[in-house]
Amino acid sequence: MFLLLYCVLGYRNSYWYQVLNFLRFDLVYPALYVEAFEIKSEKKLRHERLAKLLDNNPMETDEKLAFLLGVSISTVRLDRALMGVPELRERIKRMAQEAGSKLRSLSRSEIVGDLLELEPNRWALSVLRTTREMAFRTTDILWDHYIYAQASSIAVAVIEAATVIIDSMRGEYKGHAKVGDMLIARAKVGVSKDDRYIVSVHTRVGEKEIFVGRFITEVLNAE
Repeated sequence: MFLLLYCVLGYRNSYWYQVLNFLRFDLVYPALYVEAFEIKSEKKLRHERLAKLLDNNPMETDEKLAFLLGVSISTVRLDRALMGVPELRERIKRMAQEAGSKLRSLSRSEIVGDLLELEPNRWALSVLRTTREMAFRTTDILWDHYIYAQASSIAVAVIEAATVIIDSMRGEYKGHAKVGDMLIARAKVGVSKDDRYIVSVHTRVGEKEIFVGRFITEVLNAE
C-alpha cells in the first residue's frame, strides 16, 4: 500500500510521502514515543524537585542533592547546568552580593550569619555555619544566644530603613543545634503600623525546626 501511494504521489520529498512515513513510524514504533515522553517527564519532575530543594536550602551540596534525588552527582551537575544554577560557592557569592546591595538597616558585618536573600519589608534568609567556639565547653551543643542573635539580626535586616530596633519578642526554642550544623533562618514581614513591623522568624537545621520567634521591630526616624 505504501509503495502504491508513493508511485501515485511522486518523489520521496513530497509532503504526503513524509506524512505517510510519519504515520508508519508512529504505528510501528509507538513505544519509542512513550519512552521519550516518560524520560522528558521524569527530567522535568527532577528539575522541579531540585529547584524546590535549593529554595529550601541554598547551601545544599551536589552530593546531598544527589542523595535526596536518588541520582548520581554527575546527573545533578548536568541538571544544574541545564537549569542555569551555578555551583555552591558561586551560588552563595552571587546571592550574598545581591542581598547585600539591598541592605539598609544594618551593615554586612552586623549580620549574624550570611545574608543570602533579601526582599526589603517582605522576607529574608540567612545561614549560620556553627563552629566549636559557639558550643558549650564540655558538649557539642550550641549556645542558645547564637540562635537568637541570628534570628534578631535578620528580623532587623529585613526592614528597609536606616535605623531599626527590636521593640519586643516572643519566641520558643524547639530544639538544639550542634557544632557543624548549618542554621537556616527565614524572616517574613507581617502587618505594620506607625513604623512598627511584626516579623516572624523560623530557624531550622535541615528539616528540623529549632526556633520560632515573633519580633516587633520599630523604625526610628531621625529628629
